[in-house]
Amino acid sequence: MSQEEIIAEKKKAIFEGTLELVRENGFHGTPMSLVAKKAGVAAGTIYHYFESKDALIIALHGYLRSQMFKVMVESDDEQQDYKSRFFAFWKKHYQFYVQNPNALYFIEQFVNSPYYERCPEKENDRCQNIISNFVKTGIDDGTLKQMNLKLMSILVHSSVVTTAKIYLTKKVDIGDAELHQVAQLVWDGIKNH
Repeated sequence: MSQEEIIAEKKKAIFEGTLELVRENGFHGTPMSLVAKKAGVAAGTIYHYFESKDALIIALHGYLRSQMFKVMVESDDEQQDYKSRFFAFWKKHYQFYVQNPNALYFIEQFVNSPYYERCPEKENDRCQNIISNFVKTGIDDGTLKQMNLKLMSILVHSSVVTTAKIYLTKKVDIGDAELHQVAQLVWDGIKNH
């Protein structure tokens, strides 16, 4: 294994350990010593890669958003009509959260914390830009209602998050039919009639 692969594996272990601990204990209840133990690395190793807990949390957010970015870019087929692209995009986003529940809970805590305001990627978040650009395209070409772009983007994203949380907490059984119904409700609410 190369040195780069070893570093990548250690960082991944640190990120995964942090995700689990943040979900269980929140940001304040997740000290670096616990992260080191969970990740199976020495505490000094963490500080070799991240100068502080804040730096680790912000780097982890960037890592998760880049993972989401890959999923969203891979799922978009610009040859399809806008409605088909919307449904594929919405469902892929949902699947990412369902397959990565710790990421869902981490991101939700992150955007509602002071960390978000300190995040250097806040204005350049590729994931959020994909959502906003996709929605903007629909508004500009008349497919979607004329509405505040940021508000519509947040509403679309929050419908994905809420549906994933309902599924993960098993409050309601969500199969393919129900998932399509939710996406259809969102679509019906934003499409231009």
